[in-house]
Amino acid sequence: MKPKIFAYLLCIGAALSSSCSKSFLDEDPLSIYTPDNSLQTATQYQQATNNLYNGVRNIYMGNINLDTYFGLYYATDFAFNGTDYDPAAKLNAYKATMVPTYFIPGNLWTAFYKIITNANLVISQVSKSTRLSDAEKNGFLGQALFFRAYSYKILANLYGGVPIELNELSGPRYDYVRASRDAVYQQCKKDLQEAITLLSDINKVPDGTVNKQIAQHMLTEVLISLKDYDGAIASASEVINFSGVSLMTSRFGRRSNLPGDVYRDLFEYNNQNYSTGNHEGLLVIQSTLNNSASVGDQTAWAVVPSLTGVRIVESVTKTKMSILFNAKFVDSVSSNGIGWIRPTSHFFYEIWTPGDMRNSSYNIVRDIRISGVPATSPDYGKWYVKDGYKDKVAPADFRDTIRNFYPVIRKASPSAGDFVSVAGPAILTNVTNPFGGLLLNGASRLFLQKYMARLAETYLLRAEAHLGKGDAQKAADDINVVRNRAGATPATAAEMNIDYLLDERLRELYMEEFRAVTLTRMGKLYDRDKKYNPKSGLTIEPYHNLWPIPATEITQNTGAVLEQNQGY
Repeated sequence: MKPKIFAYLLCIGAALSSSCSKSFLDEDPLSIYTPDNSLQTATQYQQATNNLYNGVRNIYMGNINLDTYFGLYYATDFAFNGTDYDPAAKLNAYKATMVPTYFIPGNLWTAFYKIITNANLVISQVSKSTRLSDAEKNGFLGQALFFRAYSYKILANLYGGVPIELNELSGPRYDYVRASRDAVYQQCKKDLQEAITLLSDINKVPDGTVNKQIAQHMLTEVLISLKDYDGAIASASEVINFSGVSLMTSRFGRRSNLPGDVYRDLFEYNNQNYSTGNHEGLLVIQSTLNNSASVGDQTAWAVVPSLTGVRIVESVTKTKMSILFNAKFVDSVSSNGIGWIRPTSHFFYEIWTPGDMRNSSYNIVRDIRISGVPATSPDYGKWYVKDGYKDKVAPADFRDTIRNFYPVIRKASPSAGDFVSVAGPAILTNVTNPFGGLLLNGASRLFLQKYMARLAETYLLRAEAHLGKGDAQKAADDINVVRNRAGATPATAAEMNIDYLLDERLRELYMEEFRAVTLTRMGKLYDRDKKYNPKSGLTIEPYHNLWPIPATEITQNTGAVLEQNQGY
């Protein structure tokens, strides 16, 4: 018995002695993931590259923050915030809210620098890989360079000069200083020029993949910002003259057999990708319902007016009734619009000439037939605007024309029947308008494809470069390529100036371009907002042509002075 007990005690002693030793306490991790060992195979690099696409998609779909996303559109000559009345808040009160501590410039700064950080990782590691083919290296490097340049371009447009970081970071830095705006653009130029040599043409890559033509398009804008107008014209011409892209001039896609026009077809559900026959989109942001990486777009919810709240006093019963037929949140025009982004009168009523397709009833719905009253009512089937109902809105309902009823932009709202709402019940299918016409979907989230850029904008950029050189006729020629497709009255050389160009961008690219980014790039945010925006135009100041550097970036940068933009 004793020997057994002794042996047992020896075992306990050995265990206790080993448990107290340093070698036993030291961690011996089975795996440590670092960039050096987690970025080796093509699959791993593809996952890292997908993260760059996802960062951009989160911005384009509003997933970073809705107020931040919509801040790229409203408080401009295009729109104001229809949800803020008196006292004005958010960017309707521009001077009070657009300050260094405001979350909108802070969120965008962070979102784009995250993309830059992730792009730097791919750029740094790809040259070290021994398991990638040369073609794979070129593809991943070209895409990462593009996203880095794109992000720095947006930052320079909004904030002016910003810190440039081109290295993979192993730890935090607190000693950043601002490069000049031109230096940032020069870095964008360098990255894009290298990317162009590495990327494949648009007709040789899958839908939604960065390609040579989108890089040349972005380079055009950068060269304009550097005042290299000849270089910009040459870069734009490379895109325009490439046989694989063209403006869409004939009806196409899923509803081409129904009433409409080609401009409407450009924005119909699932009509954006190259593989569907659309050769105008240069880069299309992908988002599909069954893809776990996708995020739904909420633009329709914000820009469509709150039509379900519009009432009339029915002629027989003298009671208030809805103007629209409604069946479980689905009606003949909109299911869930809230009138957040309310376009300006300049956009709705001042920039259009007769015959412009982009202002057709298929693209901007300006009147609606009343279907929400009994069919026996004398009001049934009447037009809300043409027959004078809109003019009879009671003083207590003055917000009717601010948020509940204004022309409906259909570009952001494809026809119903193909979508589900992730914030509510399923969108019903086969709901028909009693008076005919396409249905309009205003679901909380729509899983759509969205253009980062189209060839039409390339023409407008080349026109801007011609204007920079003082060649008004060539500028008009390029603008007229776009206007001719729209059936609009041709522009003349005498009309050419930067404001005409900005109006043309508004006509062609409304709800596509980040309008605030365009205006800050051109130094025109103050002028245009002051002139055309009835809310933020009351308080905006000239120094707002650049957004503020976020206060947290300045205070946390303890190793150097990160200077604030003048005026803040």
